[in-house]
Amino acid sequence: MWRNAALFLSALVCCKSAASGFASLSSTGDLFAFHKNLTEIDSITYKEQEVGEWLISSLEQQGYNVEKQYMDDESGRFNVYAYPGETRETDTLVSSHIDTVPPFYPYRHENKTIHGRGSVDDKASVAAQVIAVNNLISAQKISQDDIALLFVVGEEVGGDGMRKANDLNLKPKSIIFGEPTEGKLVSGHKGNLGLEIKAKGKAAHSGYPWLGRSANEVLTRALAALMELGPNLPKSDKYGVTTINLGRIEGGVAANVVAESASATIAIRIAKGTPEDMKDEITKAIHLAVKTFLDDGQSPEDVIELNFPSRGYGPIDIDADIPGFEVFTVNYGTDIPNLEQTVLGQKRYLYGPGTITVAHSDHEAITEAQLEEAVGGYEKIILHVLKEERVVKSDL
Repeated sequence: MWRNAALFLSALVCCKSAASGFASLSSTGDLFAFHKNLTEIDSITYKEQEVGEWLISSLEQQGYNVEKQYMDDESGRFNVYAYPGETRETDTLVSSHIDTVPPFYPYRHENKTIHGRGSVDDKASVAAQVIAVNNLISAQKISQDDIALLFVVGEEVGGDGMRKANDLNLKPKSIIFGEPTEGKLVSGHKGNLGLEIKAKGKAAHSGYPWLGRSANEVLTRALAALMELGPNLPKSDKYGVTTINLGRIEGGVAANVVAESASATIAIRIAKGTPEDMKDEITKAIHLAVKTFLDDGQSPEDVIELNFPSRGYGPIDIDADIPGFEVFTVNYGTDIPNLEQTVLGQKRYLYGPGTITVAHSDHEAITEAQLEEAVGGYEKIILHVLKEERVVKSDL
């Protein structure tokens, strides 16, 4: 089943900790081998099963109790939940995602730099988190019952894996999420709203365009209105400006045919306000823009359809109160808003190796030093939150 059995075995080179029966990956070589095995497996969203199976096998070999949480009865996709001790519901949870964006780029390690799809987003976080947890347990700095791991599917396409994880009914006091943050703590990120536009035309010969209605013209008029609206959307001191990205546009069948249909998919990064407010502003602007295409008795919905595929979310504030870290905000979305807060005052942190500026690109890469630094960073964060949790318990 595994693409490289020798590499699989190398990633399972273990050392016994003082905790009976627990074997951990802890050396630098283990970090790079573990990361390599994860990155070599193609796990584009909806194809995460192979990397999930590998991860489960590895964690079980290390002594973890591991659970599969299936997304449904048909797809075979699943989240991975693991805990090293007897306690299933721990006070601290560490989490990342195991899916990637397309297309797949193969693993390559040269000149102390590691290339490949997912090498940064987000398999670097997965590898560094596992090694950090194992190091702390092996050194007896934390107990096996202090912490659990949650690795989810589907983050890159709407976060269905993390939303499904709500059914696990976990109640951690602190959660450490992994994403590429340049080794800094993130104090918050912009909100997110998806938009799909479908323009409805009437086909005709291009020599007689007045006999039809060009869906391409309807769409371009709508998109122009949307882009004009952009600079007037809410801004904030913390997150800057709300941005609009026209991710995909398509329409028509030939140059000599009046287009019967056209569509666009759009991502909006919200700096201030709510998705509901954003939807209202967008709908008003686009409906006004397409009025000239309406025949008597028609409404804007007759020529253009606006679909918001998810409820979206506004800006997300994140805890960043750990000494010794640089702090900044990011413009990308995460799984944080998809996981419900089940504990009053729950702390949520966002940290990880590598930079988002190379993620989702054909030159995605991370250095050995960045991976190694992240292991230490995760250890520091875990020790901090456990110390805080113990202080709270002692005060009760």
